[in-house]
Amino acid sequence: MSHHQDTDTTADTRVALSENSLFGMGNPLLDIIAVVDKDFLDKYGLKPNDQILAEEKHKALFEELVKRNKVEYHAGGSTQNSVKIAQWMIQKPHKVATFFGCIGTDHFGKILKKKAEEAHVDARYYEQSEQPTGTCAACITGDNRSLVANLAAANCYKKEKHLDLDSNWELVKKAKVYYIAGFFLTVSPESILKVAKHASENNKIFCMNLSAPFISQFFKEPLMKVMPYVDILFGNETEAATFAKQLSFETDDIGEIAKKARNLPKENTERQRVVVFTQGKEDTYATVGERAIAFPVVDIDQNEIVDTNGAGDAFVGGFLSALVQEQSLEECIRAGHYSANVIIQRVGCTFPEKPNFH
Repeated sequence: MSHHQDTDTTADTRVALSENSLFGMGNPLLDIIAVVDKDFLDKYGLKPNDQILAEEKHKALFEELVKRNKVEYHAGGSTQNSVKIAQWMIQKPHKVATFFGCIGTDHFGKILKKKAEEAHVDARYYEQSEQPTGTCAACITGDNRSLVANLAAANCYKKEKHLDLDSNWELVKKAKVYYIAGFFLTVSPESILKVAKHASENNKIFCMNLSAPFISQFFKEPLMKVMPYVDILFGNETEAATFAKQLSFETDDIGEIAKKARNLPKENTERQRVVVFTQGKEDTYATVGERAIAFPVVDIDQNEIVDTNGAGDAFVGGFLSALVQEQSLEECIRAGHYSANVIIQRVGCTFPEKPNFH
């Protein structure tokens, strides 16, 4: 056996990643980030740590933010953030992550394309000119952020015009791990179901996020239609509590909620569902067999926290980067904690050139 072949086999002890192994689909949004005061939140009826969809009354909010002198623009959208962070954690090869979503043929759309390219994500956007590219106002007050999403183009994603096209569906088939934030339930539940069923039938891993309290409250029906296909369910403590209430779990203990969510009906019984709930600086809970186990997060000096916007997306991104490399649950959570820790020390969902995660 030649020396050359020998070096090849050692490299293969880590799972060699191929392009498009991780698939994400969601709402590509351009984040408009500004520090505001409580009066601003009150004026638009916003809660300090919430995420909502923009209504008519928020139109002026976007205009007011853009006029401010200190505004930062960053490529965003929950699922897109997560796959970008997964790609950043993985580094090489490029384009391990695929992303589908709808944008407009405008300036913001161009920025999103450029940012996806810079992040080495294989973004295949459905582009249309009826609606402008979606935006998300991130109103920062202290350690909190209130997010108001104006979906616009993101809301125009069409299964039959994009997901169903052979060239796009081929990319879906190439993946072994799928992740879609619950936010996309408001846009194209039929697209989510098609992907989820494909994963389930082919014994691949389908992951979903509770994403925001309003998803469990107002989109419970589409959420529960997808739930039987969910192999890994993510959420934070607020989302978990709302979910538990909507499903009459009659407990507010995060570990108990995780166990009950794990035991909801499941299609592919070859894989046990895993439920992972984060709680900011408190322990992350995850189901391991019949139990729910606490995993402590990385300690951080509160003064180091710049912006918690994107922390949840970052956690998922780190987790997915280890998952797609077939690492243990503990290792996935460790990767998630690491990337969330990096993100909260920066403005927006941005990251340094390379991770120093080992």
